Amino acid sequence: MPNIVLFSGSSHQDLSQRVADRLGLELGKVVTKKFSNQETCVEIGESVRGEDVYIIQSGCGEINDNLMELLIMINACKFASASRVTAVIPCFPYARQDKKDKSRAPISAKLVANMLSVAGADHIITMDLHASQIQGFFDIPVDNLYAEPAVLQWVKENIIDWKDCIIVSPDAGGAKRVTSIADRLNVEFALIHKERKKANEVDRMVLVGDVKDRVAILVDDMADTCGTICHAADKSIDVLTA
Repeated sequence: MPNIVLFSGSSHQDLSQRVADRLGLELGKVVTKKFSNQETCVEIGESVRGEDVYIIQSGCGEINDNLMELLIMINACKFASASRVTAVIPCFPYARQDKKDKSRAPISAKLVANMLSVAGADHIITMDLHASQIQGFFDIPVDNLYAEPAVLQWVKENIIDWKDCIIVSPDAGGAKRVTSIADRLNVEFALIHKERKKANEVDRMVLVGDVKDRVAILVDDMADTCGTICHAADKSIDVLTA
């Protein structure tokens, strides 16, 4: 049976170390650096022949650099005769671009899926995909894990009056997510309808649901500037204090 070898990319080395500690493993030896022209260079520092390789690299921070680094690491391990290469991508890059929502728009999530497969990935592990249909962009197994159990545990352990709370989605697209959490906590839910004039700028928000005299817990799956969730919090506070 192949041994497990765990490598960390540059995106979140602390997370990789914590995973390795939990599994009782040492992180594999790998050096990532840039050439003077800013091309990414990866050097695998140990044999992976016949091994079951896992590479942890998230699509956050310097997204394009991290994605390219992951692709090169996958390819390097594959060409070094690893028996299987699994890419662990907690935050899947370009997940917002999962459909052609206007003329000439790219489906970039599909492109990323193709790139990972061509690089040599045999298996993908990710979390809370922005759109679950992205799993269908792959011809290899994809495990989409959910943070919901951890969220439920955190709410019960850290919010004293959680039984009187209401779960709020900062946009209509998250209704299914907050409904699931609300059902498992046996509490009510609300959502905020937002209208945008342009990306990352919310023009108008309408709260649908009764948050008055409740502890409002806002749940979102993706935040860049946090503008939406901050506006949602302000809207909830306006209703609470009205």
